[in-house]
Amino acid sequence: MTTSTLTRARARFPSAILVATGLAAGFGIAQGTGIRALGGAVFVLGGAGAAWLWVHRRGWAVAAGLGALYVGGFVLAHVLALGVGLPAWLAVSLVTLTAAAVTSWVADRP
Repeated sequence: MTTSTLTRARARFPSAILVATGLAAGFGIAQGTGIRALGGAVFVLGGAGAAWLWVHRRGWAVAAGLGALYVGGFVLAHVLALGVGLPAWLAVSLVTLTAAAVTSWVADRP
């Protein structure tokens, strides 16, 4: 693969997919397997991949803001589920949709 091919692929792939995968699949894997560290690894990998795209597309400041949103969504899902009493999947779905929508609007649009 040439450098220009990698650049085009990076420009086309939506980072919002990595955000949604990291949050939702991370939770699903942790809950399904009972191994929280495995879900955490998916969360970290999704966030790291998205952050790499954010830095290359929009710079460090936007990447830091979106990274804070990503981690904040993780924390908020726990607050909504454990503190407020929402069903866990509903809490994760709400923060995942919100974080992915904001990411799509901020980082993935041309």
